Amino acid sequence: MYLAGLPVRDELVLELARLVDDPDLARRLEDAFGRMVKVFALTIRDRETIIRSLDDAPPVLEDLRAVLLHEHVGRVRDGLV
Repeated sequence: MYLAGLPVRDELVLELARLVDDPDLARRLEDAFGRMVKVFALTIRDRETIIRSLDDAPPVLEDLRAVLLHEHVGRVRDGLV
């Protein structure tokens, strides 16, 4: 599945669902995994939740956190959030 433009292995999508502190986002990730969704759209709120949840990211999810954080910094810089 692709998240924020990055390919994320199936087992890591489920790991991410366990790590996020938002039950709705966790459920949506699990549902998307079950339906074999190829591209999962993330809202800005989803992205911020994942950034916080991956504060001490497992090494295999560090790239996802880095991309989301880079995008967030750009949105803040541009006054979009």
